This record gives sequence, structure tokens and C-alpha cells, in this order.
Amino acid sequence: MILASGTSARAVAAMAEHLIIKLKVLNIMPNSEGQKHGDWVVIDAGDVIVHLFRPEVRLFYDLERLWAAPAATPAKKSTKRA
Repeated sequence: MILASGTSARAVAAMAEHLIIKLKVLNIMPNSEGQKHGDWVVIDAGDVIVHLFRPEVRLFYDLERLWAAPAATPAKKSTKRA
């Protein structure tokens, strides 16, 4: 999975179009969603999924959080008495 940001909706859509053209040259026929609006474009290239975002949208959805290591939590002390 690849996550990337563009500076505007137009930039995100242009990045997506450029990537799709390059993939087709390599005989990879990707599927894509979201190019019309350019807020969040997903390109499915088979083994690789590319997410292109405007910065605000990337921050809102925070997909990186899904793969982050869980924060260490202190062990709970037992309240049972022997």
C-alpha cells in the first residue's frame, strides 16, 4: 500500500492520471475511484493499492494509524486480595 498527498484536488487528480498512464504502459490495467473530485483517489494496481489525498483529507482519515504499532499501556494492578 502506498499513501501520498498532493497539494490540491487538481494536483491529486493529475498525480493519479500520471500514475495510471505509467501503469498502463507496463500492461497493468488499474481500477481507480475518486479522480473526479480529487480529494481522495484510490488506484488498485493489483498487488499494490495507491491512496492519493489532499492533506486535509489524509489527516482526517489517518490511514497510517491502522498500521501503527499499538502504544504500550501499563499493566493493571490486581485489586483482588488473597
